[in-house]
Amino acid sequence: MNIIVFGANGGVGKHFTKLALDKGHEVTAFVRSPSKLELVHERLTIIQGDAFDKAAVKEAIAGKEAVISCLGSTTGMKKSTQLEDMTKNVVDGMVANNVQRIVYVASAGIENEIPGLMGKFMIKMLKNVLTDHSNAVSYIRNNHLTFTIVRPMGLNDKEFTGVYKEALTGVPSTGRTITRANVADFIYKALMNKEYENTSVGLSD
Repeated sequence: MNIIVFGANGGVGKHFTKLALDKGHEVTAFVRSPSKLELVHERLTIIQGDAFDKAAVKEAIAGKEAVISCLGSTTGMKKSTQLEDMTKNVVDGMVANNVQRIVYVASAGIENEIPGLMGKFMIKMLKNVLTDHSNAVSYIRNNHLTFTIVRPMGLNDKEFTGVYKEALTGVPSTGRTITRANVADFIYKALMNKEYENTSVGLSD
């Protein structure tokens, strides 16, 4: 499969890019700073670009079979439309190039689904980020793409295990964190299996 990864310099994005290459796929990494990727492979193409650049995003998506979005904002907890704006460029580029499949990494909480007092606290604390993700996800859905929305609990950099919990509604009943490497593993599994098409999946270790 010919895959393009937006946000390939991030923790999850790097893990997924390496995994997809190891599995034999052609991968294009669309990044602002190529030197930060620290990956060299004969099937890896690196495009230096900015996801806010609509024309560059559209051109990069041409000829691809699937899009992975691991994009993040640079505004922390502040109110922002960065994720929505970048995702609109990605989705519009997909539509223009007749590319249907996308896996979008959001966050647990975008569906107000984290239970308990701690869940309410986290959702309130992350309100601006979750709103930005929610608007991005709405744009994906409204354009009738074949999507998987990934909703990981708190991310960490522990070792890959390949063992994690999934929830098609809400979040897993146990586990409040997940390793970035495990999220990348799920992205690959979702991309390769039709059962994950047009689903939104909560994840935890």
